[in-house]
Amino acid sequence: MYFLLDAATNTSSQPAQQGGLMGTLTMFLPLVLMFVLLYFFMIRPQKKRDKEIQDMRSNLQIGDEVITTGGIVGIVASLKEDTVVIETGSDRSKIRVARWAIAQNNTVHEEE
Repeated sequence: MYFLLDAATNTSSQPAQQGGLMGTLTMFLPLVLMFVLLYFFMIRPQKKRDKEIQDMRSNLQIGDEVITTGGIVGIVASLKEDTVVIETGSDRSKIRVARWAIAQNNTVHEEE
């Protein structure tokens, strides 16, 4: 009941509205700052790494030494749109793997 009397006697509503707006901004500012930091420290670097890996997979050439995500090391024998045939071991056995399974290219190519 006292709060009703206090609200009825308070005739200047402008300072209360400004305080409410500032209170809302100060409440959401840390949340927005947290999302910005999350983007710059986690999401953006991951997207950059994904783009580099995609570029590496699209620039594979016959004769490149590659490592698959399963740990198989081999030399690229042929390339197709979605698959890569690699030769492994001294007996030159051939394995067909999906292009997305190539994790690393160990051959260094000269930049033009």
